[in-house]
Amino acid sequence: MTPTPTKALIPAAGLGTRYLPWSKAVPKELIPVGAYPVLHYVVAEAKAAGCREIGIILSEGKEAIRTYFTHDAELEARLERDGKSAFLEDWRELMDGLSFTWLEQREQKGLGDAVYCGAEFAEGEPVYVLLGDTLMEGGSPLNGMRDTYLATGTSQVGVEAVEPERATRYGVCGGKGISEGVFQLDRMIENPAAEEIPSMQAVDGRPLTHAHAFAARYLLTPAVFEALATAEPGKHNEIQLTDAMARAMESEGFHAVRLPGRRKDIGAPADNHPLPQYG
Repeated sequence: MTPTPTKALIPAAGLGTRYLPWSKAVPKELIPVGAYPVLHYVVAEAKAAGCREIGIILSEGKEAIRTYFTHDAELEARLERDGKSAFLEDWRELMDGLSFTWLEQREQKGLGDAVYCGAEFAEGEPVYVLLGDTLMEGGSPLNGMRDTYLATGTSQVGVEAVEPERATRYGVCGGKGISEGVFQLDRMIENPAAEEIPSMQAVDGRPLTHAHAFAARYLLTPAVFEALATAEPGKHNEIQLTDAMARAMESEGFHAVRLPGRRKDIGAPADNHPLPQYG
């Protein structure tokens, strides 16, 4: 029987160079968007998809993230005493029923290396991966990815249709539609040259004009972690998650689910970030 995923792995070890010098003091994942920091919403998205175990991958200097998701008995007691506990009400609601595991990426060797830091946390189960600096505007793809995983038993990736000229900035994939917004993949490549961008077909076989880029949400089976265990550096001399996913695609298949809306990468300071809602 295919197990329903209940674990989420969140890489949050990046340096946040585009937010320097602010990110020297405040991790980019704690940049406020509306009432809460970005990572609050990412964890809420995972919880709304049924996750109860959250593994967060940190690096040196990111201790504030762990502090944010840790109960402070003295502070909470003082707020209760002063009649100000309402300030923590939403935070307590988020934390209710969740357990956190803190993982470390000691060197910045790429997203694939960061994800592999969570191999023991996954314990041979399927695990969601949500990039900690990216929000979903217009709804999360996680439930659709879960449903496709339960139907196929393969790893899943959230994808977003992008103009071909933008596709060279991302990991992209090609394949054929099997239902509305769901694709069976046959090719993946990281940062392709313009002539390397894979083609995607609609259910009826029509070629789609847009490229399909990976969009910060994944549901990975053990096959991806097995591939990461022996992965060699790829593009930019980093361990590329895309390369491991391509190997898993060859061994057991891989599917993509189109985002219901679009991603908002807070690593790009010029973006205007709306307040997402989950649950």
